[in-house]
Amino acid sequence: MVRLPLTPAEVERGQRLGALLRRARGERSMLEIALDARVSPETLRKIESGRVATPAFPTIAAIADVLGLSLDAVWAEISEPERGVGPTGSAHRERRQLTS
Repeated sequence: MVRLPLTPAEVERGQRLGALLRRARGERSMLEIALDARVSPETLRKIESGRVATPAFPTIAAIADVLGLSLDAVWAEISEPERGVGPTGSAHRERRQLTS
């Protein structure tokens, strides 16, 4: 099976996911979280570093559960582009301000 290359948007979303998981993990060790989520520490490290931009849903669900994150909150944070970055970020921000 041939995997298609990731789009820039998928790579960015993977980086946002990794940053979110690192923040949520806080001072807890990567090993502790990985073992509690029943994933390998290497898998968690790759996700947190953005090297695995599109991890499997059950993997993210398990990690989010251990970290006390709802999947809705995870999706909301990773699917929203960085604010103020490029034209899409500023347009998105302006739209939100108009509808608020």
